[in-house]
Amino acid sequence: MAVKAYILMNLVSASVPETLKELRATKGIKFADAVTGPYDAIVQVEAQDMDDLGAVVTTKILKVKGVVKTLTCVAV
Repeated sequence: MAVKAYILMNLVSASVPETLKELRATKGIKFADAVTGPYDAIVQVEAQDMDDLGAVVTTKILKVKGVVKTLTCVAV
């Protein structure tokens, strides 16, 4: 069953445009936008299952330069 999640992110402020550009080019990410408030950006991820979602976060998103911290919110 497909899994959809929203990832709230804290980014290095000096590299937000470059970080978003790289995130948008990442397979599985449907959108990546800068936001206001306690987080700097939000991305929507679609994955095959929870294991795939975890892999996208740990092996792709957290490896992008400028990503400091993430909070994953799975859509129900």
